[in-house]
Amino acid sequence: MDTLKKNWFSESCELWPGSTFSFEVKEVLHEERSPYQFIQVFDTTSLGKVLVLDGIIQCTQKDEFSYQEMISFLPLCCHPNPEKVLIVGGGDGGVARDVAKHPRVKEIVQVEIDAKVIEVSKKYLPFMAVGFESKKLTLHVGDGFEFMKNHSHEFDVIITDSSDPVGPAVNLFQENYFALMKSALKPNGIVCSQAGTYWDSMNLVKNTLRFCKNQFPVAAYATTSVPTYPCGQIGFVIGSLDSNTDLKNPVLEFTLDEVKNMGLKYYNTDVHKAAFSLPAFVQYEIDS
Repeated sequence: MDTLKKNWFSESCELWPGSTFSFEVKEVLHEERSPYQFIQVFDTTSLGKVLVLDGIIQCTQKDEFSYQEMISFLPLCCHPNPEKVLIVGGGDGGVARDVAKHPRVKEIVQVEIDAKVIEVSKKYLPFMAVGFESKKLTLHVGDGFEFMKNHSHEFDVIITDSSDPVGPAVNLFQENYFALMKSALKPNGIVCSQAGTYWDSMNLVKNTLRFCKNQFPVAAYATTSVPTYPCGQIGFVIGSLDSNTDLKNPVLEFTLDEVKNMGLKYYNTDVHKAAFSLPAFVQYEIDS
């Protein structure tokens, strides 16, 4: 897969036809085809280290913390006592790194299907792969579907850190996946999944939210800013089995000093509340 032209990488994908994002590459650190996907790691001029899977940017050293912190702390702070957390995907280690920072989390179980992504991240992305060193973490290499089928009513929070809905991640955006997560949760459990951007993928946002609403009495869509993702934005669908959950207002709020002491760079209580505020045209689409 030749994605470089004159030392520039350009991302293109069927999910956002007619547009691309490019960055200058100083060095190709790694290229390898795993049994599941084509893995690339670049050292870049302006973004630091960059992980790319099947030609799509997964994370960059410059802005990865926005995505990792929000997909982790939005659901964690909506649960009164998120002691046991399941992460599906997240082979770069970033979500595990940030989930481990939450003071009420005692146990993290992670299931990642591609061992090569874990291996490559440990070698080239240590600022994220540090998550694998947490004493709270038990890591399994395997299929998240199969794992959850054998672990019913076990987790307080399930976080799905998937790539985009092409290739091996397609099944993580279907309603049967939300039903499976529901069965793996304890009563009053919460799920959070990557759900695309409304600028380029409105149908994906609507369908993913609809699937979540069909399984959970409380569900909502929230966003965060990630400059190197399509349109500079990514969204999450969050669902709760507790009908009294107010997703927009976290159960546990942190002061700015507490946020700083945990090593968080993006998430805080005000950002949490603002993440659920959507533009009028998006609200029209979701309500319809």
